[in-house]
Amino acid sequence: MNEIYSIVLLTLKICIISTIISGIFATFLAFYLGLNENKFIKILKIIINAFTSLPPVIAGVFVYILFSKNGIFGKLSWLYTQKVIIIAQILIVTPIICANIYPTVEEIRNSFVETCLGLGISKLKMYRQLLKESAYSLSSALITGFGRAISEVGAVMIVGGNIRYKTRVLTSAIVLENNKGNYSMSIKLGIILMLISFGISIFAMIFSRRNDDKNKKTTSWNL
Repeated sequence: MNEIYSIVLLTLKICIISTIISGIFATFLAFYLGLNENKFIKILKIIINAFTSLPPVIAGVFVYILFSKNGIFGKLSWLYTQKVIIIAQILIVTPIICANIYPTVEEIRNSFVETCLGLGISKLKMYRQLLKESAYSLSSALITGFGRAISEVGAVMIVGGNIRYKTRVLTSAIVLENNKGNYSMSIKLGIILMLISFGISIFAMIFSRRNDDKNKKTTSWNL
């Protein structure tokens, strides 16, 4: 039972850290994509959208090459550690979060920016308000990103090594126990992962309904 607790806590720790870091990178990138429009931005959007369907195994192999002994960052000795798992998850999750945010920024860009400039609002305040307006999309994107991170197995096993109490997370533990023939343990871990996934989905639904209710109230007041 202690091992299960360790696996669950380690999984949540790694996924939360990678989602937060990915969210920061993705938000800045999404605002840059949403507030600007030129050929370079169009190409960048295509690349971001392409990376949303990047096979996790490819991301794992890429990170493995970078942090292997002969890799660029081999001297750091981060391979088969939690740090490199987080890096792999960031590579996978960041495009997903970004792709969910920048369309919202694009939608409110023209009218919002013109209004702010017309009122003489500073760029800093404008960006703060824009962040508030995009809060729902950002929150939804973070939830989606977390769900993607916690369900990842391919890249995690390649760069993490599935080391007990160090890099063994829920998905890699399920694969290991299943291969060992310990089906009762793999089922227990699978149920825990499923419950966490359901919890994320329920939270997303509740958040979505509250946001819809808030928008309806705002619309009714405006009318």
